[in-house]
Amino acid sequence: MTEPLRLSKRMSELGLCSRREADEWIARGWVRVDGKVVSELGSKVLPTQRITVERQAAAEQSKRVTILINKPVGYVSGQAEDGYTPAIALIKPENRWADDPSTEQFHPTQLRSLVPCGRLDIDSVGLLVLSQDGRIAKHLIGETTSVDKEYLVRVQYTRPGKLPDSDLKKLNHGLWMDGKPLLPAKVRWQNEDQLSFTLREGKKRQIRRMCDMVGLKVVGLKRVRIGKVKLGNLPEGQWRYLAPDEQF
Repeated sequence: MTEPLRLSKRMSELGLCSRREADEWIARGWVRVDGKVVSELGSKVLPTQRITVERQAAAEQSKRVTILINKPVGYVSGQAEDGYTPAIALIKPENRWADDPSTEQFHPTQLRSLVPCGRLDIDSVGLLVLSQDGRIAKHLIGETTSVDKEYLVRVQYTRPGKLPDSDLKKLNHGLWMDGKPLLPAKVRWQNEDQLSFTLREGKKRQIRRMCDMVGLKVVGLKRVRIGKVKLGNLPEGQWRYLAPDEQF
């Protein structure tokens, strides 16, 4: 027998919105199941039932912004912690990139419900995405994400000689972390002291820990791409809007 699911969970599974958005829309009477308005939070549905949303929901969703920041060292990705400033504090008119091609006008309401879609360590720099759109957050950091992320990593080898090819192969596939094998990665030399890492997962401090396992010390780490969206020429400490024609 097919089990009923919470309506908000089913809407998230279908890619209509995030669970939080679903609860908002249900409470506002914007969600229909098999043509009937369902406005009670916690309602359950069968996977075979048809879910539709009112036009107001789609209109509100289209107003939600996604912002790209080139995060400097010393800022945390999410909530303020231990006296460190969160990256969202950089999003103000004077830090907007002068060459941002978007015609979007900045308004302080855009900072509401703007959440980081993934992490970047306090001592790492580069591309950080913050979005008001729950679909983007789910796409980038959901358990089933297929979006890869590329990093440039400056390293020093702490053992005699240079990194053996066998250890470079281990960085690509074969290392374990937290009791589980890591997914295959693409790791290659960019120049004599810099590696390019392309990953599809993002365990806490993963690249630094991977390097440590093969005797490499990370001296600089910069995220340069998430899916098809590149950091490009965005200056450090500045931000821009995700363009309508850009997709991860």
